[in-house]
Amino acid sequence: MSTQMCGQVVLAMHSAMYSAMHSARCNTRSSRLCLHQAVLPHKGLSGSCVPRVLLTQRRAYSLDSLNNVPGRPPLGTTFQQPWAERTSPSPSLTHRNLSAVAVQCRPHSRYDLLDIGDVEANALQAQACKKKRHFIVDPALAKLVTQHLGPDLEDAKAAIFECNPGPGVLTRTLLNAGAQRVVALEPDKLFLPDLQKLEGQLDGQLEVVHCDFFKLDPFGSGTLKPPTMFSDTLFTDLGISEARWTDDIPVKVVGILPLRNDRGTLLKLVYALLQRCSVYRYGRIELNLFISEKEYQKMVCPPGNMWNYRAYSVLWQMACEIELLHKEPWESFVSTKQGVPIQKGRMTNDHLCLVRLRPRADLFSFGLTPSNAATLVMMIKQCMARRTTGLINKLNLWSPDSGSKLLSEMNLPQNILTGNVHPEEYRRLFQLMEQSQEFTQSWLYDEILENTERLGWG
Repeated sequence: MSTQMCGQVVLAMHSAMYSAMHSARCNTRSSRLCLHQAVLPHKGLSGSCVPRVLLTQRRAYSLDSLNNVPGRPPLGTTFQQPWAERTSPSPSLTHRNLSAVAVQCRPHSRYDLLDIGDVEANALQAQACKKKRHFIVDPALAKLVTQHLGPDLEDAKAAIFECNPGPGVLTRTLLNAGAQRVVALEPDKLFLPDLQKLEGQLDGQLEVVHCDFFKLDPFGSGTLKPPTMFSDTLFTDLGISEARWTDDIPVKVVGILPLRNDRGTLLKLVYALLQRCSVYRYGRIELNLFISEKEYQKMVCPPGNMWNYRAYSVLWQMACEIELLHKEPWESFVSTKQGVPIQKGRMTNDHLCLVRLRPRADLFSFGLTPSNAATLVMMIKQCMARRTTGLINKLNLWSPDSGSKLLSEMNLPQNILTGNVHPEEYRRLFQLMEQSQEFTQSWLYDEILENTERLGWG
């Protein structure tokens, strides 16, 4: 009897132990199944795997919206990368001082586009400016300008300098398009608070500087007060170092060229380009500027047009690849203290022209150097001062009886006029002059040295 009772007790104990082990095993399998379902991606309607991401926080502003925006890249490839690759910023981004948080967060969340506002509200804000300026207030025009800067702004390495952003319509459009580094150079304190507020709401993609790009590096010396500053101060503060001339474009400048003394501003820029000073110390800075239709026509004017083909035309065509991106009527811009320019002269001036000025990579490959560029500028200015003068007369003036030999070597007619010589022919002529001992001793070079020393450029 006692033996049977002991057997029953043992059997009951085994049964209880088996039930407990089975229950624990089921609970473990159930928890593993739950974890498996939570981590592994589920299949969408198309059968492809869609990652499940828990959104614990939503930021008010970001660079782009991933909510079915046309032209945005899919996110599938981003989630297939290892975690270390997705969280470690690339060396190029680190060099450009981009926020690592922005690089980490953007692939994992859905953000709203920045509010660009409507035309009326933007125009009202722009008209508060008391200086003579033109502003982009139409979001459609800002989008068009952004598209011309490149379809791959999100992956582009070049920083974007926006000149005189004002109410920031183009600024927000660039950020919405995925631009990774926008530097807003605003000279008017009126617009700085809103731009700085936007800067604080982002993760390093926007930097606001109280600066006037078109007043960089004034002549003379002394302490400068914003918005006037030296280019080396600006680039040093932004962490942008000097690059080789043949490297990729490091900075793209976009904005509206001030109409006041626009010709003088463009001349100053092309002089700096040829001598590789000012902003061009840092590489081939690309300009994407709205300039008046009149100035654009003079810039690209071909030889033979004695009325509009000037030294200004020769220098820009020699130094840059010039591309007309878009023409927009004056009425599309909001202007302060200045309406549509009055039509003067023979040239039409009904539009502002968005022009790309990209410095030629081979500019300094044919004998031209930053040190002798001032001589080239002086030679072209003297030749183009009177465009109906025979080129041989100028050459003989600089070095007697050498003009005929040079023209024959270049296969140019002996009676060619200075206004019929192409920019590339002027560059070739300068190269031959540099190789000649006769011209190095001429009064042209003495005058150049005298001018550079007097102006402080030596």
